[in-house]
Amino acid sequence: MSATTSHTPESEGPVEGPSRPTRLIQNESTTEIPVHLLFRDDPHPVAVPLKPAVVARRQGTGEQPRLRRPGPVQARRVPEVDPLLVERSARVLPGAVGVLAGLGGAAGCVATSWWAGVLPQLAVQALRLPGHVGAGLGPAQWAAYAGAGALGVLGFGGLARGATGRAWVLGLFGRYRGTVRRTGLMWVNPLLRRRRVDVRLRHWRGKPMPAADANGVALRVVVLVVWRVRDTARAVLGVEDHESYLRECVEAALARVPVDMPGGAPGAAEAAGEALTRLVAADTAGIGLEVFSVQPVRAEYAPEIAAAMHRRRIAALDAQQRSSMLSSVVDSVEDTVTRLTVRGLVELDDYERKMLVRDLTVAFCSGRTESAP
Repeated sequence: MSATTSHTPESEGPVEGPSRPTRLIQNESTTEIPVHLLFRDDPHPVAVPLKPAVVARRQGTGEQPRLRRPGPVQARRVPEVDPLLVERSARVLPGAVGVLAGLGGAAGCVATSWWAGVLPQLAVQALRLPGHVGAGLGPAQWAAYAGAGALGVLGFGGLARGATGRAWVLGLFGRYRGTVRRTGLMWVNPLLRRRRVDVRLRHWRGKPMPAADANGVALRVVVLVVWRVRDTARAVLGVEDHESYLRECVEAALARVPVDMPGGAPGAAEAAGEALTRLVAADTAGIGLEVFSVQPVRAEYAPEIAAAMHRRRIAALDAQQRSSMLSSVVDSVEDTVTRLTVRGLVELDDYERKMLVRDLTVAFCSGRTESAP
């Protein structure tokens, strides 16, 4: 009888630990293949990059998951105006040039009238002009009138007065031609369109705007904004109305930043003001506005929230008053019953004592209810 022996390779040592599962194929054999034989035909094997293993938390093991680094926070996109629209100085002349040009045009008209002989005699005598018969109004006289009149209109029509804290934004046929920040009398091309802009430091106290606190309770907040126009070209031409745009940015910032009621956590009001200032300054920088401070000056609950809190406060005061009255009634009843029994005025069993306590309680409660306002 021949004995059947299972084939066990020499490379396999004694098996330790739990036994291996039953083989599906009885004639199965395991043979180790050296790793270098897999790349024997490639003299220069290329390393295969491996992806890092993701280790997750296994249920029931108490193993803490690995902390993942937070991804980059995407910055909020701020609307941009035309990059070519930047404030630049406009070319203007001193006001004396315009005055001289206007006087020259007026003098030319007078001289042309004297030349044509249509100047009144009183004006001739007042100006001490020599007598002249005049050649009449011909093409030359009309051309002289046109030139002198145009010179006078351009001279006097281009005069402008610049004030401190004010600027002129100039445009020609819809094209930006520059900004004038000079003060005093100056001459500006009368064909240019002028738009006056206030560039002083300004403050704006808005109306109550919707907001919320850290718990999501609706509020009405009044803010004080300190700002000024830094780039007149973008502020005037970049948006339709930069003041309305500023108000909308403040309202949008209040919707994102929680504002606490006065008397809340210390430093909460300063933190809310800094966050509001940072958001509004970033939103308005693209249109040439410079925001220095956005501070909430008054905060109150929304009407619907205020009504609910008022009802709750009244209910709490009523409950407190009832509790105080009940405690006083109980003390009065206890004192009365104790005095009656201690002094021997009455002898009461348990049932009579309960009835007396009930009657006294009803009497004291009715009396206090009638005396209450």
